[in-house]
Amino acid sequence: MSKAFTKETDDAADDVELDSGPALPAGAKNYITPEGHRRLQDELKRLVKVERPKVVESVSWAAGNGDRSENGDYIYGKKRLREIDGRIRFLTKRLEVAEIVDPAAQKSHDQVFFGATVTYATSDDREHTVTIVGIDEADADRGRVSWVAPVARALLKARVGDVVELRGPRGVDSLEVLAISYGDSAT
Repeated sequence: MSKAFTKETDDAADDVELDSGPALPAGAKNYITPEGHRRLQDELKRLVKVERPKVVESVSWAAGNGDRSENGDYIYGKKRLREIDGRIRFLTKRLEVAEIVDPAAQKSHDQVFFGATVTYATSDDREHTVTIVGIDEADADRGRVSWVAPVARALLKARVGDVVELRGPRGVDSLEVLAISYGDSAT
């Protein structure tokens, strides 16, 4: 078959950061909890010391098997290597600019700041509990929201009993702060 009818992949075209994660807002600091920082460091160490060497070994073995253009192990291995390298670059950059904020060191436990776990009621009397964390730690399923999320922005600096407005796609909702804690104590 003529090369004109085959799809050749260009390594440079595929060299994108596939797992770049959420973008930091322009000019914003990359706040992160000590736990989140440790998790990112652990992931970076695992990628550099375990994952990448395994894939490099696999690609080397596959390259020794001859024709690379039809060698699935080689093609997949090179793609996986690009993904790992992209994630390593992303994690390295994120960790370089990370500003660790320890919620336990927060002195004002009666006000919502980064790291606070906040229980609030919506205007329809439903209670929600969220923990305000860094962008790289956000996980809605576990009640962990990024400090730049609309709900976190609305709650920041509020105190127990305060009613704040959350502006969203469905309009404005009122949130009443019921409790604030920083891991060890609730207000």
